[in-house]
Amino acid sequence: MDIIYKPQLPVTVQPIIIIGAGGIVADAHLPAYKKANFTVHGIVNRTRAKAEQLAQDFGIPNVYDSVAEAVAKAPLHAVYDLTIMPGQYLEVLKQLPNGAAVLIQKPMGDDFDQAMEILELCRTKKLVAAINFQLRFAPFVTAARDMIQKGLIGELYDMEVRVTLKTPWELFPLVMVHPRLEIQYHSIHYIDLLRSFLGEPETVMAKTLKHPAKNLSSSRSTILLDYGDTMHAVINTNHDHDFGATHQESFIKWEGTKGAIKAKMGLLMDYPHGLPDVFEYCLPEAGKAPEWKELKLEGSWFPDAFVGTMANLMRYKEGSSEVLYTSVEDVIKTMAVVESAYQASDHGGVKVSGQHKKIKTPLKKKNDVF
Repeated sequence: MDIIYKPQLPVTVQPIIIIGAGGIVADAHLPAYKKANFTVHGIVNRTRAKAEQLAQDFGIPNVYDSVAEAVAKAPLHAVYDLTIMPGQYLEVLKQLPNGAAVLIQKPMGDDFDQAMEILELCRTKKLVAAINFQLRFAPFVTAARDMIQKGLIGELYDMEVRVTLKTPWELFPLVMVHPRLEIQYHSIHYIDLLRSFLGEPETVMAKTLKHPAKNLSSSRSTILLDYGDTMHAVINTNHDHDFGATHQESFIKWEGTKGAIKAKMGLLMDYPHGLPDVFEYCLPEAGKAPEWKELKLEGSWFPDAFVGTMANLMRYKEGSSEVLYTSVEDVIKTMAVVESAYQASDHGGVKVSGQHKKIKTPLKKKNDVF
C-alpha cells in the first residue's frame, strides 16, 4: 500500500537556535534535527553547563550566556526553538526579533489567559510562531491521515484515544507539581490531535481525577468532544495502571464507514524505553471476513515527529508550504478546548433528576435470584 507518512523537508538552510537544555532537547529535538540534517547553530540555557554538555554531545558550535546574546549573534534566517517552561515564554518571546520564526514547546501557556497573552504578543511582533504539537506529525498519525484523506476508510465516525499504563511522572519534576497536570500536559496532545482531524467541537464533557495515594493534581481523565449525533470522539487516560504490562494500552483508533485504523503508541509503554509502534488497518471486502493487516512504518513519535513540526515551520517560512499547521492562531483553539475541559470537570455533570423518587421499584418475589 502506497501511504505517505514522512515529512517534507525545507529546501533552504535555516539555522536553529535552541533556548533551553532540558531532557526533551536531548531525547527528541536534537536527535530529530540530526536525523533531518538540520543545522543547529547555537544553544542557550540558564545553567550554562547543561547547554555546554549538549553542545559537546551533538556538535553544536555556539553556546550563549543569554537569550540577548543568542539573538545578537544569530545568523541570517535563524529559527528559534523554545524548549523552556510556559511561564518563561513571554519573557523570551519579547527578546526575539520582530518577524522571527519560532517553534514554542507545548502547552501554549499554563492556562487560557496566558495563551491569549502569548497570541497577542506573537501578533504584535509579527512572529511566525508555531506550537510544538508534534503528535500530529508522528508516522502513525500521518499515515492514518493519508489513508483517511484518500477515502480508504470512508466517512470517519469514531475516533478514540486510550492510554492505560504507569507513567513515571518523577522523570518530569517541573511538570509533576503542576496544578493542572494530566489534561494540560498530557491529554492536551490528544485534544489537539482530534481537532486536527475533526475540527472544532460544539461542546466538551470531561472529568479529570486524582489518585487517592499520590500527591498529584490529576492522573486520569475522560474527555468527550461533541461533534453531533454520529461522531464519537473520546479520550480516556489512566496513568496509574501499575499492574504489569498484561492489560496496559496505548492506542489511537479511527473507524469509518469502509474500514478502521488502529495505531499502538509504543513510546508510552515502559516509558522512557518504549515499545515498537504497531500500525494496523482493516478494509473489509464484500463476501470476505474482515481482516486486520499491519503496515510497517519507519520512525516513531520520538524523535521523528519533532522533524515534522520544525520542517513545517521552516517550509512555511521559506514559502514552500501554504499552511503552518500548529500556528499559534490554530493552537489557541486547542487551548480553548482544554480550558473548557477543566470547566466541565470542575462544574460536574447534570444531577440525577428528583423524578426518580416517583419511579416505583418492582417488588421482588421471594425466590427471585439476582
